[in-house]
Amino acid sequence: MVNLELLAPAAALAVWSMIMLVWMASTRLPALAKMGLDPEKSRGGRGSDLDGVLPDAIQWKSHNYNHLMEQPTAFYPVVIILALVGGTQLDIYLAWAYVGIRVVHSLWQALVNTIPVRLTLFTISSIVLTVLAVRALMATLGA
Repeated sequence: MVNLELLAPAAALAVWSMIMLVWMASTRLPALAKMGLDPEKSRGGRGSDLDGVLPDAIQWKSHNYNHLMEQPTAFYPVVIILALVGGTQLDIYLAWAYVGIRVVHSLWQALVNTIPVRLTLFTISSIVLTVLAVRALMATLGA
């Protein structure tokens, strides 16, 4: 009954999140070094404190990484629930669609970052996640 194939999209999104982490660090750290920021004077700060300090295009990667730590936290348990109850091929397609849209959203936000396209991608991914969550609920209720 367990459908392990449903876990692959969750694993892929986790890997993508780590790619965004590396991308964020590999752009942010050199920018901070170039600014000559003294590490002794920068204790206790948060990444968002660098908004307005570092160029926007560098901060976009950080913003996206943060986004990958937000809504996808609902995606992971939904996929696990569906995997445990033996989700269908449709659930697999929806899970991969969610991951694909989130990757495109990441790339758009990190490279271009115009709000209408980003909002559209976020809205579509949210609809897909909502469908997955409802399907998980229905499956656990035996509906």
